[in-house]
Amino acid sequence: MDETKLNGEDATRIFDALSQGTRFETYRLLLRYVPYGLQAGDIARLLAVAHNTMSVHLGVLERAGLVTSRREGRSIIYAVSLSTAGPVLSQLMAEMGFAVSPRCGTGPAAFPQLRPAAGNDRVYNVLLVCSANSARSLIAEALLNREGRGRFKAYSAGSRPKPKPHSMAIDLLDSLGYDTTNLASKSWDGFAKPDAPQMDFVITTCDAAAGEICPAFPGHPLQAHWGLPDPIRVKGTEAEQKAAFVATYRRLAGRISAFVNLPFEQLDLASLKERIGEIGKMEGATDLTLSGQAA
Repeated sequence: MDETKLNGEDATRIFDALSQGTRFETYRLLLRYVPYGLQAGDIARLLAVAHNTMSVHLGVLERAGLVTSRREGRSIIYAVSLSTAGPVLSQLMAEMGFAVSPRCGTGPAAFPQLRPAAGNDRVYNVLLVCSANSARSLIAEALLNREGRGRFKAYSAGSRPKPKPHSMAIDLLDSLGYDTTNLASKSWDGFAKPDAPQMDFVITTCDAAAGEICPAFPGHPLQAHWGLPDPIRVKGTEAEQKAAFVATYRRLAGRISAFVNLPFEQLDLASLKERIGEIGKMEGATDLTLSGQAA
């Protein structure tokens, strides 16, 4: 592609491929995993899209040059090709008067690999909180324990927990291949005990819990708010209620994928708190700021 002149055919091909909602969200997801890439099955699961449907969309993105793929054993790994869309979008932004700083590593490189396992690196403990601990925080716990790939250990709790998780949350996670055996609704008071696991982060997923004073969690964890609407409150048909849970799952999947890809080792505490707070402002988030115990 000629980087000195905007090629209309290149731009049309790129925007045509990204004009469909699922393909656009797929591309956005893979951008968060540069330079590692993701298995096709992981992409389908994170976006809650059927595998055969996802295969069709990935094929369109690959033919447009936006992603590349490689087979590893029984899996196919997809990664964004930054050299395709980058120059086109940069030129358009420049023509609109915006200065664009190129992302590091945009040149040709070997196909990215999956992020390696944590090994002996530090493991971060994360507590996901909502008032009832029956849907949003439990979904976030399941997502982070799987996407964390050994670098994160997720827990969830509620300020006023329900007796048990909501059935639609469990059914959705089961259908996407998560192990829900140990998911249970429980009080956040248990995580304030001296013998409780020491948290590095406490993240609220609902406004009700964010507006309450948190217990004195050991270790003074960094706190942030990722407020989302409660899918349990959606009225209507069973299909409409299930759609609300899928939408919640997708929004949380976007936040979790952004969270696990933060450069934790390179950020000071203030910068890390700011970056995690920005994740809570992603599409679908509320604007309520966490109150209570300071980080």
